[in-house]
Amino acid sequence: MRADDERTAPRTASADDDVAARLAVAIGRINRRIRASSDGPSHGASHGVISALSSIVRHGRLRPSELARIEAVAAPTVTRVIADLEARGFVERVPDSEDGRSFWVQATTAGVEAVSQARFERAEYLAALLVELSPAQREALEAALGSLEAAASAGLPTS
Repeated sequence: MRADDERTAPRTASADDDVAARLAVAIGRINRRIRASSDGPSHGASHGVISALSSIVRHGRLRPSELARIEAVAAPTVTRVIADLEARGFVERVPDSEDGRSFWVQATTAGVEAVSQARFERAEYLAALLVELSPAQREALEAALGSLEAAASAGLPTS
């Protein structure tokens, strides 16, 4: 096959591609089911806002630029998210003593409690889904957790 033919030839799916596609569909469906079932601790906040709050709780005090990098969003988006979280009483801004133009964002007690409640409710919902699986299916999921956790944090900052 010539080089031109290689560029136009249809790509064949590998086993890794199939696993990735199936995993993406399964995660997407589970996330949609969880989002549709939860009204509680988010106080009407979007999934993205709760995700950002979770990052602040997990990493501690962050600059907005660090939060934007962790959440993989643009600066204007993180600015809106921080304003929303602050209006809900979930975060507070702390002036940066070394750079008067900058500030840190840290979770309030209400923010930490909101994340804890959201995690509890998600885990409770997932537990109800797991009950419907066979013991072998639950064991397979448990065996895969380490790999899923590693994939979920691949490429993220370690701070």
